[in-house]
Amino acid sequence: MNYYLVIPAHNEEEFIAQTLESLVSQTLLPKKVVIVNDNSTDRTAEIVLAFAKENPFITLVEKKSSAIHLPGSKVIQAFQKGFETLDEDYDVILKLDADLIFPANYFETITKHFNSDPTIGMVGGFCYIEKNGDWVLENLTDKDHIRGALKAYRKETFKQIGGLKPQMGWDTVDELLCKFYNWKIVTDESLHVKHLKPTGANYNKTARYKQGEAFYTLGYGFWITAIASAKLSFMKKRPLLFFDYINGFLKAKSEKKPLMVNTEQAKFIRNYRLKKMKEKLF
Repeated sequence: MNYYLVIPAHNEEEFIAQTLESLVSQTLLPKKVVIVNDNSTDRTAEIVLAFAKENPFITLVEKKSSAIHLPGSKVIQAFQKGFETLDEDYDVILKLDADLIFPANYFETITKHFNSDPTIGMVGGFCYIEKNGDWVLENLTDKDHIRGALKAYRKETFKQIGGLKPQMGWDTVDELLCKFYNWKIVTDESLHVKHLKPTGANYNKTARYKQGEAFYTLGYGFWITAIASAKLSFMKKRPLLFFDYINGFLKAKSEKKPLMVNTEQAKFIRNYRLKKMKEKLF
C-alpha cells in the first residue's frame, strides 16, 4: 500500500523534528510526506528542509495565510494546498498534525487493518498527552472516533466523502459520511501516539462559538446540539462552554449558514446520533 502524508505546520519548530524523526523511523515508510509551512515565522521550514535533504520522500510546500488560528478552516486549507501537489498513485491518504510522535510500527499496523477488510475506510490510533510525567489518554472523544490529529483514509473513501471540508467539524463530518456510505472505521488502542501540544491550546472566544456553528452545519438540530454541547463542556471540565456552543448554534441558525451535508445526509446523521445516545443511556 502506498501512503501519502500531508502535514499542515504553523510555527512548529519546537515539535516538528520529533514528528519527522518518528516518521522516518517507521518499519513501513510512507511513499510521500508533504509538509505545508503555513505562514510560519520561526525555524519550521529550516528543520523540514534538513530532513528532506536526508529523506527524498519529504517535501516542503509554502502557504501564505493569516496568523489568526480558527479551528478547522485554516488547517484544512493548508492540507488542501499540500494535497494538490500530490499525484493519484496512493492507496491511503493521511492528514497529520506536526506535533505527534508515532510508535515505529504505526503505518505497518494500520496497513494490516486496511488489508484485512476492503470495507474499512478509516483507521487511527489514540492520542496521549503528558501529565505529571506520565502519558495519559487525551480523553476528549469516544473510543470509536479518530482524532483530527491523525486521520488515515482509504483513497476510495476519501473521494466518496468529498475530501475534507475547510471548516470546524471537518473531523466529525468525515466519519459520519463514512457511515452514511457504509465504510467501517477502525480505532486501534494498541497504537499510542504522543500528542505534544494538547488540543485547543490556541482557541479564542470566536473559536468556541465555532463549535456550536459546527454542530449546526453538521445538521444536528437543537436537541442533539444541546446534549453534545453538555457532554463536550463536561469532558473539557469547563461547564460554561456549554453556553458558548449553544450561542454559536443559534447564531449560525439565524444566519442560515449552509450545512456541510445534504438533506438526506443530515437526516441520517440525526438518526445515527440519536441511536448512539440511546445506546449509552440504556
